[in-house]
Amino acid sequence: MTVHLVGAGPGDAGLMTARALELIARADVILYDRLIPDGALDGARADALLLDVGKVGGGTQVPQEATNALLLEHGRAGHEVVRLKGGDPFVFGRGGEEAQLLVAAGIDVTVVPGVTAGVAAPAYAGIPVTQRGMAAAVAFVTGHEDPGKEETQVDWPALAAFPGTLVFYMGVRKLDRIAEQLVLGGRSASEPVAVVQRGTFADQRTVSGTLADIADRAVEAGVRAPAITVVGAVAGLHQELAWFARGPLAGRSVVVTRARAQVSALAARLRGLGAHVVEAPAIRIEPLDAALPSDLASYDLLCVTSPNGARRLLELARDARALAGPAIAAIGPGTADALRAAGIEPDVVPQRAVAESLVEALADLPLKRVLIARAEQAREVLPEALRARGAAVEILPLYRTVAEPLAAPARDAASAADYVTFTSASAVRFYIEAAGAPAARQRVVSIGPITSDALRAHGLVPHVEAIQHTPDGLVAALLADVSARRRC
Repeated sequence: MTVHLVGAGPGDAGLMTARALELIARADVILYDRLIPDGALDGARADALLLDVGKVGGGTQVPQEATNALLLEHGRAGHEVVRLKGGDPFVFGRGGEEAQLLVAAGIDVTVVPGVTAGVAAPAYAGIPVTQRGMAAAVAFVTGHEDPGKEETQVDWPALAAFPGTLVFYMGVRKLDRIAEQLVLGGRSASEPVAVVQRGTFADQRTVSGTLADIADRAVEAGVRAPAITVVGAVAGLHQELAWFARGPLAGRSVVVTRARAQVSALAARLRGLGAHVVEAPAIRIEPLDAALPSDLASYDLLCVTSPNGARRLLELARDARALAGPAIAAIGPGTADALRAAGIEPDVVPQRAVAESLVEALADLPLKRVLIARAEQAREVLPEALRARGAAVEILPLYRTVAEPLAAPARDAASAADYVTFTSASAVRFYIEAAGAPAARQRVVSIGPITSDALRAHGLVPHVEAIQHTPDGLVAALLADVSARRRC
């Protein structure tokens, strides 16, 4: 029985360590905080028990005693447990206390350090916490203590005299008292200060000032936790070295509702454009037990009606040569790209990824026997149209789409986003069931007309519909909408 105290880093999923990802993938139980990166749990086993024990400053709290009880319960049960914390478990993360508790109970403990926010958030804001000629030392301090209380572990006069950079965690609500104590201790009221909110997340922002005015500036800007405060000459480098959170989608938050196995590429593209991405996979693709017909070569046409279908078909075929014989039709560019990734060039690809367009594209092709590889439940437009032309049509169900429960943090983050994107009709239905309909202020983005029809069936009007019915087309449509709204 082992409990791993694992640091998930400060927010950017790309900063998670290989060891952290390895342990998440094999854990029986994961107790996670709310400040872990989006998608941090994507690699967890489907049967793993995921427990939200998060704490957010100023928000709802899970008592530490309750977390301790869960660690002991699952550790004693012989499970492999990951206690996943934002940042580093031993830097203001109570990891040391939890380790002592577990060791006293005879439970094995390992520790996986993580990139701590006190270094990462300033770095993403262009602030080196040490700099030759400016700061030869750095001190990490909890800002959660009240500098005015009678008993404190922080020696404020000594801290004010510290010859280097001060980095405060969790101190955004006490900035006025922190600044006051530092000035009283001898720091210059004109010393540069920077407050970095949600450091390394795509919606990171930085408020700059001095010890004299940073508290007022932070209030005016509406700065909230989580935030890191940097005090010292290096804080003044922010304007010169700021490099993060630039791009056409900077300042915009976007919900991605695709299946978990598909979300990464779209999320990465949006993050690369500066967006804060909320991963809210409302659906899961569940493969069905299926087999290719032994007489596939006797079919005139093989129709593939989705990228998921293409990928599942290729899994069954194992080798592209197994699909030799019939002409191959892809319902649209996205499905065609999925086939091309395996070296298969489809013979028919309509520009619009809807069954009606595929029917039109097949109008001049003589067909006697057709195999349609698709989802278990799908529209009947294509098979009915081909049967009406006299073709013998057979259906090969390859997968089903099922609901994916959304954790509370994902639901909360999704409800606050600027845009909600949908790439399939099933994602519309299951997302609304899991998280409710998007709010009136949120912009709804659809990948194409079938998805848009599903939105309208649920009483929603899509604000944006992609011209090209692919993830790239969806991103292009989103960019155009953001640009148009900025000009208004």
